[in-house]
Amino acid sequence: MKRFLTPSDLGDINKALKEAAEIKNNPNAFQHLGKNKTAVLIFFNSSLRTRLSTQKAALNLGMNVIVLDINKESWKLETEFGVVMDGDKPEHIREAVPVIGQYCDIIGVRSFAKFENKEDDYSEKLLNQFIEYSGRPVISMESATRHPLQAFADLITIEEHKKVERPKVVLTWAPHPRALPQAVPNSFVEWMKVANVELTVTHPQGYELAPEFMDGVKVEYDQLKAFEGADFIYAKNWASFKDYGKVLTTDRSWTVDERKMAVTNNAKFMHCLPVRRNMIVTDGVLDSPNSIVVEEAANRVVSAQTVLKRMLEAL
Repeated sequence: MKRFLTPSDLGDINKALKEAAEIKNNPNAFQHLGKNKTAVLIFFNSSLRTRLSTQKAALNLGMNVIVLDINKESWKLETEFGVVMDGDKPEHIREAVPVIGQYCDIIGVRSFAKFENKEDDYSEKLLNQFIEYSGRPVISMESATRHPLQAFADLITIEEHKKVERPKVVLTWAPHPRALPQAVPNSFVEWMKVANVELTVTHPQGYELAPEFMDGVKVEYDQLKAFEGADFIYAKNWASFKDYGKVLTTDRSWTVDERKMAVTNNAKFMHCLPVRRNMIVTDGVLDSPNSIVVEEAANRVVSAQTVLKRMLEAL
Protein backbone atom coordinates (compact mmCIF):
# COMPACT_ATOMS: atom_id res chain seq x y z
CA MET A 1 0.00 0.00 0.00
CA LYS A 2 1.61 3.23 -1.20
CA ARG A 3 -0.90 5.73 0.20
CA PHE A 4 -3.80 5.92 2.62
CA LEU A 5 -6.51 8.45 1.83
CA THR A 6 -9.76 6.54 1.27
CA PRO A 7 -11.34 3.20 2.24
CA SER A 8 -10.52 1.84 -1.20
CA ASP A 9 -6.83 2.02 -0.30
CA LEU A 10 -7.48 -0.75 2.26
CA GLY A 11 -9.35 -2.98 -0.15
CA ASP A 12 -11.83 -5.37 1.45
CA ILE A 13 -13.21 -3.50 4.50
CA ASN A 14 -14.30 -6.65 6.33
CA LYS A 15 -10.81 -8.06 5.98
CA ALA A 16 -9.33 -4.79 7.25
CA LEU A 17 -11.67 -4.83 10.26
CA LYS A 18 -10.65 -8.39 11.08
CA GLU A 19 -6.99 -7.40 10.85
CA ALA A 20 -7.64 -4.40 13.11
CA ALA A 21 -9.24 -6.67 15.70
CA GLU A 22 -6.19 -8.95 15.65
CA ILE A 23 -3.88 -5.98 16.11
CA LYS A 24 -5.95 -4.63 18.99
CA ASN A 25 -5.85 -8.03 20.67
CA ASN A 26 -2.06 -8.28 20.33
CA PRO A 27 -0.58 -4.87 19.49
CA ASN A 28 3.07 -5.92 19.83
CA ALA A 29 2.89 -9.02 17.64
CA PHE A 30 4.33 -7.37 14.54
CA GLN A 31 7.33 -5.46 15.89
CA HIS A 32 9.64 -7.27 13.50
CA LEU A 33 8.02 -5.40 10.61
CA GLY A 34 9.19 -2.00 11.82
CA LYS A 35 12.69 -2.90 12.94
CA ASN A 36 15.18 -0.37 11.52
CA LYS A 37 12.34 1.47 9.77
CA THR A 38 11.50 5.14 10.36
CA ALA A 39 8.26 7.08 10.15
CA VAL A 40 8.28 10.86 9.81
CA LEU A 41 5.04 12.48 11.00
CA ILE A 42 4.66 16.03 9.67
CA PHE A 43 2.18 18.44 11.20
CA PHE A 44 1.12 21.68 9.55
CA ASN A 45 -1.65 21.98 12.18
CA SER A 46 -2.14 21.30 15.87
CA SER A 47 -2.90 17.78 17.06
CA LEU A 48 -3.42 15.69 20.16
CA ARG A 49 -5.02 12.32 19.26
CA THR A 50 -3.54 12.08 15.76
CA ARG A 51 0.00 12.79 16.89
CA LEU A 52 -0.06 10.53 19.95
CA SER A 53 -2.00 7.67 18.40
CA THR A 54 0.02 7.49 15.18
CA GLN A 55 3.28 7.73 17.09
CA LYS A 56 2.13 5.00 19.48
CA ALA A 57 1.04 2.81 16.56
CA ALA A 58 4.45 3.15 14.91
CA LEU A 59 6.24 2.32 18.18
CA ASN A 60 4.03 -0.77 18.63
CA LEU A 61 5.33 -1.92 15.26
CA GLY A 62 8.96 -1.42 16.31
CA MET A 63 9.50 1.71 14.20
CA ASN A 64 11.60 4.75 14.92
CA VAL A 65 9.47 7.91 14.85
CA ILE A 66 10.39 11.50 14.00
CA VAL A 67 7.72 14.15 14.60
CA LEU A 68 8.06 17.52 12.86
CA ASP A 69 5.85 20.53 13.59
CA ILE A 70 6.38 22.61 10.47
CA ASN A 71 5.11 25.82 12.07
CA LYS A 72 7.45 25.66 15.07
CA GLU A 73 10.43 23.48 14.17
CA SER A 74 11.17 24.04 10.48
CA TRP A 75 11.61 26.61 7.77
CA LYS A 76 8.38 28.02 6.43
CA LEU A 77 7.60 26.24 3.17
CA GLU A 78 6.55 27.82 -0.10
CA THR A 79 3.93 25.60 -1.75
CA GLU A 80 3.17 27.59 -4.90
CA PHE A 81 5.14 27.18 -8.13
CA GLY A 82 6.48 29.96 -10.33
CA VAL A 83 6.73 32.47 -7.50
CA VAL A 84 9.65 34.75 -6.65
CA MET A 85 10.66 33.62 -3.17
CA ASP A 86 11.43 37.03 -1.69
CA GLY A 87 9.10 36.74 1.31
CA ASP A 88 9.18 34.91 4.64
CA LYS A 89 9.34 31.38 3.15
CA PRO A 90 12.97 30.42 2.53
CA GLU A 91 12.42 26.82 1.38
CA HIS A 92 10.26 25.38 -1.38
CA ILE A 93 8.24 22.22 -0.85
CA ARG A 94 9.68 20.85 -4.13
CA GLU A 95 13.05 20.41 -2.39
CA ALA A 96 11.82 19.84 1.16
CA VAL A 97 9.60 16.84 0.39
CA PRO A 98 12.24 14.74 -1.46
CA VAL A 99 14.71 15.52 1.33
CA ILE A 100 12.24 14.33 3.98
CA GLY A 101 11.80 11.17 1.94
CA GLN A 102 15.54 10.47 2.25
CA TYR A 103 15.25 10.31 6.03
CA CYS A 104 12.42 7.81 6.41
CA ASP A 105 10.45 4.86 5.08
CA ILE A 106 6.89 6.15 5.61
CA ILE A 107 5.53 9.70 5.82
CA GLY A 108 2.41 10.91 7.62
CA VAL A 109 1.06 14.37 6.75
CA ARG A 110 -1.53 16.51 8.54
CA SER A 111 -2.76 19.75 6.98
CA PHE A 112 -6.19 21.39 7.28
CA ALA A 113 -8.27 23.23 4.72
CA LYS A 114 -7.34 26.90 4.51
CA PHE A 115 -10.83 28.04 3.41
CA GLU A 116 -9.19 30.51 1.01
CA ASN A 117 -9.98 28.69 -2.20
CA LYS A 118 -12.33 25.71 -2.54
CA GLU A 119 -10.59 24.37 -5.64
CA ASP A 120 -7.17 24.47 -3.98
CA ASP A 121 -8.46 22.70 -0.87
CA TYR A 122 -10.44 20.02 -2.71
CA SER A 123 -7.60 19.31 -5.14
CA GLU A 124 -5.42 18.41 -2.13
CA LYS A 125 -2.42 20.29 -3.52
CA LEU A 126 -0.21 19.93 -0.44
CA LEU A 127 -0.89 16.26 0.24
CA ASN A 128 -0.45 15.35 -3.42
CA GLN A 129 2.95 17.00 -3.49
CA PHE A 130 4.09 14.65 -0.74
CA ILE A 131 2.72 11.70 -2.67
CA GLU A 132 4.37 12.85 -5.91
CA TYR A 133 7.78 14.01 -4.68
CA SER A 134 8.65 12.03 -1.53
CA GLY A 135 9.21 8.62 -3.08
CA ARG A 136 7.70 7.09 0.07
CA PRO A 137 4.31 5.71 1.13
CA VAL A 138 2.17 8.55 2.47
CA ILE A 139 -0.55 8.46 5.12
CA SER A 140 -3.08 11.25 5.37
CA MET A 141 -3.29 12.18 9.06
CA GLU A 142 -6.05 14.61 8.01
CA SER A 143 -6.06 16.71 4.90
CA ALA A 144 -8.22 19.51 3.52
CA THR A 145 -11.00 17.10 2.53
CA ARG A 146 -10.56 13.82 4.44
CA HIS A 147 -9.55 12.32 7.79
CA PRO A 148 -9.30 8.59 6.98
CA LEU A 149 -7.54 7.46 10.18
CA GLN A 150 -10.41 8.93 12.20
CA ALA A 151 -13.09 7.40 9.97
CA PHE A 152 -11.45 3.98 10.08
CA ALA A 153 -11.32 4.21 13.89
CA ASP A 154 -14.99 5.25 13.88
CA LEU A 155 -15.91 2.17 11.87
CA ILE A 156 -13.87 -0.09 14.18
CA THR A 157 -15.73 1.44 17.15
CA ILE A 158 -19.14 0.89 15.57
CA GLU A 159 -18.27 -2.72 14.80
CA GLU A 160 -17.29 -3.27 18.43
CA HIS A 161 -20.43 -1.69 19.91
CA LYS A 162 -23.21 -2.54 17.45
CA LYS A 163 -26.07 -4.72 18.72
CA VAL A 164 -27.73 -5.35 15.35
CA GLU A 165 -26.19 -6.55 12.11
CA ARG A 166 -27.00 -3.34 10.22
CA PRO A 167 -27.22 -0.45 12.69
CA LYS A 168 -28.75 2.94 11.94
CA VAL A 169 -25.98 5.53 12.06
CA VAL A 170 -26.75 9.25 12.10
CA LEU A 171 -24.21 11.96 11.35
CA THR A 172 -25.53 15.21 12.77
CA TRP A 173 -24.24 18.73 12.32
CA ALA A 174 -23.93 20.65 15.60
CA PRO A 175 -23.15 24.31 16.32
CA HIS A 176 -19.63 25.68 16.81
CA PRO A 177 -18.31 29.25 17.10
CA ARG A 178 -15.65 28.78 14.41
CA ALA A 179 -15.54 27.56 10.82
CA LEU A 180 -14.37 23.94 10.85
CA PRO A 181 -13.24 21.82 7.87
CA GLN A 182 -15.44 19.20 6.21
CA ALA A 183 -12.70 16.55 6.42
CA VAL A 184 -14.16 14.52 9.30
CA PRO A 185 -17.76 14.42 8.03
CA ASN A 186 -16.58 13.78 4.46
CA SER A 187 -14.53 10.77 5.52
CA PHE A 188 -17.18 9.52 7.93
CA VAL A 189 -19.76 9.47 5.13
CA GLU A 190 -17.27 7.90 2.72
CA TRP A 191 -16.47 5.05 5.12
CA MET A 192 -20.05 4.46 6.24
CA LYS A 193 -21.09 4.08 2.60
CA VAL A 194 -18.88 0.99 2.26
CA ALA A 195 -19.86 -0.39 5.67
CA ASN A 196 -22.91 -2.47 6.55
CA VAL A 197 -24.87 0.41 8.12
CA GLU A 198 -27.95 2.49 7.41
CA LEU A 199 -26.60 6.04 7.17
CA THR A 200 -28.56 9.27 7.60
CA VAL A 201 -27.02 12.76 7.57
CA THR A 202 -28.84 15.63 9.24
CA HIS A 203 -27.95 19.33 9.15
CA PRO A 204 -29.49 22.76 8.62
CA GLN A 205 -30.13 24.01 5.09
CA GLY A 206 -26.90 25.32 3.56
CA TYR A 207 -24.61 22.76 5.19
CA GLU A 208 -24.81 20.13 2.44
CA LEU A 209 -21.50 18.31 2.00
CA ALA A 210 -19.73 18.00 -1.35
CA PRO A 211 -21.75 15.96 -3.88
CA GLU A 212 -18.81 13.61 -4.46
CA PHE A 213 -19.29 12.31 -0.91
CA MET A 214 -23.07 12.50 -0.61
CA ASP A 215 -24.13 10.54 -3.70
CA GLY A 216 -26.79 8.05 -2.60
CA VAL A 217 -26.82 9.20 1.04
CA LYS A 218 -30.08 10.04 2.82
CA VAL A 219 -30.32 13.62 4.10
CA GLU A 220 -32.90 14.59 6.73
CA TYR A 221 -33.22 18.27 7.63
CA ASP A 222 -35.35 17.52 10.70
CA GLN A 223 -32.78 16.51 13.33
CA LEU A 224 -35.25 14.94 15.76
CA LYS A 225 -36.79 12.85 12.98
CA ALA A 226 -33.33 11.71 11.91
CA PHE A 227 -32.54 10.57 15.46
CA GLU A 228 -35.57 8.31 15.71
CA GLY A 229 -34.52 4.68 16.14
CA ALA A 230 -30.82 5.45 15.68
CA ASP A 231 -28.20 3.08 17.11
CA PHE A 232 -25.30 5.53 16.83
CA ILE A 233 -25.27 9.34 16.87
CA TYR A 234 -22.12 10.95 15.50
CA ALA A 235 -22.01 14.70 16.16
CA LYS A 236 -19.71 17.05 14.28
CA ASN A 237 -19.62 20.64 13.14
CA TRP A 238 -18.53 21.69 9.68
CA ALA A 239 -18.54 24.94 7.72
CA SER A 240 -20.61 25.41 4.60
CA PHE A 241 -19.35 23.78 1.41
CA LYS A 242 -21.55 25.77 -0.98
CA ASP A 243 -20.82 29.11 0.71
CA TYR A 244 -17.31 27.84 1.23
CA GLY A 245 -15.86 28.08 4.70
CA LYS A 246 -18.69 30.21 6.10
CA VAL A 247 -20.51 29.81 9.41
CA LEU A 248 -24.15 30.21 8.40
CA THR A 249 -25.62 29.65 11.86
CA THR A 250 -24.70 28.76 15.42
CA ASP A 251 -28.26 27.67 16.24
CA ARG A 252 -28.08 25.99 19.67
CA SER A 253 -31.24 24.03 18.95
CA TRP A 254 -28.97 21.63 17.03
CA THR A 255 -26.93 20.79 20.16
CA VAL A 256 -27.22 17.08 20.96
CA ASP A 257 -29.04 16.75 24.28
CA GLU A 258 -30.82 14.17 26.40
CA ARG A 259 -34.23 14.93 24.88
CA LYS A 260 -32.99 14.08 21.40
CA MET A 261 -31.09 11.00 22.51
CA ALA A 262 -34.32 9.75 24.15
CA VAL A 263 -35.91 9.11 20.72
CA THR A 264 -33.02 6.89 19.60
CA ASN A 265 -32.66 3.14 20.08
CA ASN A 266 -30.56 3.75 23.22
CA ALA A 267 -27.91 5.05 20.84
CA LYS A 268 -24.22 5.33 21.50
CA PHE A 269 -22.85 8.86 21.22
CA MET A 270 -19.72 9.47 19.15
CA HIS A 271 -17.49 12.45 18.41
CA CYS A 272 -13.94 12.68 17.05
CA LEU A 273 -12.79 15.11 19.81
CA PRO A 274 -11.94 17.75 20.85
CA VAL A 275 -15.56 18.58 21.61
CA ARG A 276 -17.09 21.82 22.89
CA ARG A 277 -19.30 20.89 25.83
CA ASN A 278 -22.81 22.30 25.88
CA MET A 279 -22.42 23.54 22.33
CA ILE A 280 -21.85 20.40 20.29
CA VAL A 281 -23.28 18.16 23.03
CA THR A 282 -24.53 18.57 26.57
CA ASP A 283 -22.63 17.36 29.62
CA GLY A 284 -25.46 14.91 30.31
CA VAL A 285 -24.98 13.11 27.00
CA LEU A 286 -21.19 13.29 26.92
CA ASP A 287 -20.82 11.97 30.46
CA SER A 288 -23.48 9.27 30.10
CA PRO A 289 -22.73 5.53 29.91
CA ASN A 290 -23.73 5.64 26.23
CA SER A 291 -20.92 8.02 25.34
CA ILE A 292 -18.09 6.09 23.68
CA VAL A 293 -15.87 9.01 22.68
CA VAL A 294 -12.90 7.77 24.74
CA GLU A 295 -13.13 4.25 23.32
CA GLU A 296 -13.39 5.83 19.88
CA ALA A 297 -10.22 7.85 20.49
CA ALA A 298 -8.40 4.74 21.74
CA ASN A 299 -9.15 3.05 18.43
CA ARG A 300 -7.11 5.71 16.65
CA VAL A 301 -4.05 3.66 17.61
CA VAL A 302 -5.64 0.57 16.07
CA SER A 303 -6.56 2.25 12.79
CA ALA A 304 -3.11 3.80 12.42
CA GLN A 305 -1.35 0.57 13.29
CA THR A 306 -3.37 -1.40 10.76
CA VAL A 307 -2.44 1.07 8.02
CA LEU A 308 1.23 1.21 9.01
CA LYS A 309 1.40 -2.60 9.15
CA ARG A 310 0.03 -2.82 5.60
CA MET A 311 2.60 -0.29 4.39
CA LEU A 312 5.50 -2.01 6.12
CA GLU A 313 4.51 -5.35 4.61
CA ALA A 314 4.61 -3.76 1.16
CA LEU A 315 8.09 -2.21 1.53
